[in-house]
Order: sequence, then structure tokens, then C-alpha cells
Amino acid sequence: MNYRELGNTGLKISEVSFGTWAIGGSWGKTTDSEALKSLEFAIEKGVNFFDTADVYGDGHSEELLAKAAKGKEDQIHIATKFCRQGDIFDPKTYSYERVKAYCEDSLRRLSREAIDLYQIHCPATEILRDGSVFEVLDRLQQEGKIRHYGVSVETVEEGLLCLEYPNVKSLQIIFNMFRQKPLEQLIPKAYKNGVGLLVRLPLASGLLTGKFSRDHVFEEDDHRNFNENGEAFNIGETFAGLGFQKGVELAEGLKWISEDRGSMASAALRWILDQEEISCIIPGFKNVKQVQDNLSALETKSFSEDEKQKIQSYYETKVKSFIKGPY
Repeated sequence: MNYRELGNTGLKISEVSFGTWAIGGSWGKTTDSEALKSLEFAIEKGVNFFDTADVYGDGHSEELLAKAAKGKEDQIHIATKFCRQGDIFDPKTYSYERVKAYCEDSLRRLSREAIDLYQIHCPATEILRDGSVFEVLDRLQQEGKIRHYGVSVETVEEGLLCLEYPNVKSLQIIFNMFRQKPLEQLIPKAYKNGVGLLVRLPLASGLLTGKFSRDHVFEEDDHRNFNENGEAFNIGETFAGLGFQKGVELAEGLKWISEDRGSMASAALRWILDQEEISCIIPGFKNVKQVQDNLSALETKSFSEDEKQKIQSYYETKVKSFIKGPY
């Protein structure tokens, strides 16, 4: 395993880490026994950072992480998120009393005295512009309930807003071969400011595995079934905002990346890791095999400058115009 600095927090985290949305819910069927087996396998392989949220299975993924990390709390860093249990547009959701309650509930589920990284979970843009929530987080940090805080954002604009607040230590962004806009301003500016960058949806909800056919049907409780057009939350969280049919079509044009790289998925993850500014990727998983597949990116050949240019050109000419929603 390779480790990278999480901005200027002093934390060194595994460059391939994992998100736990899939084992909490909204990605189809999974079992606790398989989830715990997968978490334990990842930890054995050197993964020391996991991302979760209080709404993943109504806190269930936090409880699973507490079980997997028991006895290793000093070595395993956990980032969790808050605000989506309430109305993300209501300023009261971000009040000191409300956020403190969210935080203490997460601490209880995680069986921890302090949260390593506490993130606002894709809040409304106006909340970030107002900035009062950062004063609340400063207070919780002073009280010792959180060590560092950051923001999970939906758009580049939101990320740039967050960089105006000096105590924001990380940004969690959607970034993959289908979502390259962060490369223009956000990624270089965050890196210059010493802000860590966590990449979610590195495989664009599975499109960049190249494994889907156009007639694939997702399970009813899988967000790829019920949020394709942004019905439940931001459209960019599902298939990078491209829609399934268009996404499968566009993935066909990138299958060449797997040549000499084992699989399309490991190649897509390698492309992100080739950006030195990125702190880590946090792909999801539901079983040990998926953990193994994601870790294979560590051994995958890097991309040449010519290949990187080819991927950028494909995004600019074939992909960019089909992305729906603000990003």
C-alpha cells in the first residue's frame, strides 16, 4: 500500500481507501457478514482510511466500521458526514445544537471519542456561502469532538467557496474520466492551499468498469435504479450525470485503457491516482472481490502524457456536453 498526506492535517492515508455507502444501503443487496469480511480484508491489505455518513443505512455503515476497526482505532482513520438527516436548505440543520447532536450520534455508533474527519454532506450552496456552519465546526473542534473537518461537494463552484475558509482541511469531490472539470481550477487550487482531496465515484457508478450492457436492470433499492435523473438527490451522484444508456455508450469508447492494465476499472482508478494532487480514491464495495479489484489499481501501469491527452480530448469532445445538472 502507498500512503499520501491528507492535505496539511498530518494524517497519512492509504491512496486506495474505501467508501461505505454500498454496504450501508442504496446499492442493492448486501449482508453484514460479507461487509465485515470485506472491511477486515481491506484493513489487512493496508487500507487505513474509510469514508462513511450518518445516513448510510441510517448509521449502519458507521456501526459496521466500529466493529471492523475495534482494537485498531489509533491506526484506522474514519471520515463521516452530516446534515442529510435534516433539510439541507434549512439553516437550522447547521445550528450548533443540531450539528453537535449529529456528531455525538456518530461518535456513539463509531465507538470513538473524536471523529478524525467530519464532513458537511453535500449541503446547499447558500449554506457554504453564508459560512456560519464553519464556526459551528470550529467550536466542535475546540471541544475535542472532531479532529479535522471538510466538505463533500457537488460542484466546482462549491469547492472553490469552501477554499475561502481556512480551517476546511479536505474536499470530497466527484472526479473521474467522465467528470474532469475539477482539473481546471479546483484541484490545483486545493493542492496549493494544502487541502486534501478525496475522490468519490471514481468509476462513475460502475460505468467505468465496462461491465454493463444497455439492457442491465438494477435492483429496486439501488440508487442507479431510482436516481438516474436526479429524482432523489443530485444527478451527478448517479452515472456522473450522463444517464445509464449514454454512459454505457461512452464507456465503450474508453475500453482501450484496459490494454496492458488488467481491467478497465483498475485503469480508470490508476488515471486518478496519476494526479499527484489527489489524496485518495474512495470507491465503494459490497464484497471481498470488489475490494481486491479496486486494490489492483496499486499495481496498474501509469498513463503516458499522450494517453492522458487522449482521455482529456475524449472528455472534451464526446462526454462533456451530455453531463446533466450543475457540476
